[in-house]
Amino acid sequence: MMRPARNLLTMTAAMTFAASTAHAELEPYQMVRSLQLLQDRIADGDHAALPMQRKLIELIDGRLKATSTADYDDKRNFRALLVYAMSGGNPRTVASIVTRLKLDGTDARVSTGIIEYLRGQHADAAMALKDVDPREIETEVAAFLALIKGSIVAADNPQQSLAYLDLARIIGPGTLVEEAALRRSITLSVSQKDIPRFLRACEQYVRRFLASPYASQFADAFVDGVTEFGDGIDLDSVAEVIAGMNREQGKVIYLRLARRAAIDQMTDLLQFARAGLENLAVEVGTEDDPRAILYSTVATVTTDDVDVVRARLQSIDSRRLSAGDRMLLDAAFQVLDEVSVLPETKTVPEAPAPQSAALEADDDLMPLANEPDTPQTPAPTEMAETPAEPDESDAFIADMRSKLQSIDDMLQGPKK
Repeated sequence: MMRPARNLLTMTAAMTFAASTAHAELEPYQMVRSLQLLQDRIADGDHAALPMQRKLIELIDGRLKATSTADYDDKRNFRALLVYAMSGGNPRTVASIVTRLKLDGTDARVSTGIIEYLRGQHADAAMALKDVDPREIETEVAAFLALIKGSIVAADNPQQSLAYLDLARIIGPGTLVEEAALRRSITLSVSQKDIPRFLRACEQYVRRFLASPYASQFADAFVDGVTEFGDGIDLDSVAEVIAGMNREQGKVIYLRLARRAAIDQMTDLLQFARAGLENLAVEVGTEDDPRAILYSTVATVTTDDVDVVRARLQSIDSRRLSAGDRMLLDAAFQVLDEVSVLPETKTVPEAPAPQSAALEADDDLMPLANEPDTPQTPAPTEMAETPAEPDESDAFIADMRSKLQSIDDMLQGPKK
């Protein structure tokens, strides 16, 4: 009952602001403070606050455009202007106001750095903010500033970036700033191959911000990280992170891990994902999820009994799959068709020499070669060193897996 009551209070406050600002009775800092409260609700999972945020930003923008330079003699209004800029505000409005103000020292560097960052000029922003320490700035601006500095230096100095992101979280706990800093920390941890930090940040995100409307971006980073680390990551620790989610969220993560593992032929990860789905099957109805069947079967297309695999694929109701997964299903059937004719093409008892047999098999097994009309004849020494049959099979499997990967990359659209 508490969440609906607080949502109603937030909505009532937003409506009150809309009425009040029509007479420009509120100071900019008062309106921006309300924006911050609204964004805290968003970070806490109040999705209904998102449209209100957009409306409130519009109202603040109109109020700021009506201000005079004298209004910024009150430092609270100047700080509010900077917070507004970093909270999704109109950068043109902010720039037009800043150019009218006589700023020097830290205020000039901070405002210039923020405006350049919002314009996408990260090099100029880094130069302006180079000597600015967020810890020496007012609290309401400092968390945003630490987040910006962490983003700016990420490419050149990942460790310093992580330090700034940690600082942003310390200064702005429970806010959208901390939520964004955690997500960026997760991505950086993967690039730095820092598994302990990755797992720790993921666990913290799940515990604090899983209800955030931006949680889908976390899910992307989490799945990417687990698959990127591969055998190096402790899957029991991954399971602990997923255990912090609700059952439906856990199901989605396991399905996405299964899909990636099937495409990338990561056997251990696929088994892990399948076990996770089986554990959730009774509670969330995963046992008949066509995606689970598809992903677990794709990984066995070239290894299990053809008839068994075909039966599993035929049991899938393709109408319940996304467009990308339907094409993945079609590709799996195509691979099965190729595999099913493989023994016939290899049974050539009349072949007089290994080299000609290899060429004939190569023509049959590699119909998608780069230059199908001008096949290249392997040198006799190569044929002697590598038996024709295993080499052809490996090439075939690699080619089929490559097709599946290409389809997956092309149709990666929904990352839900």
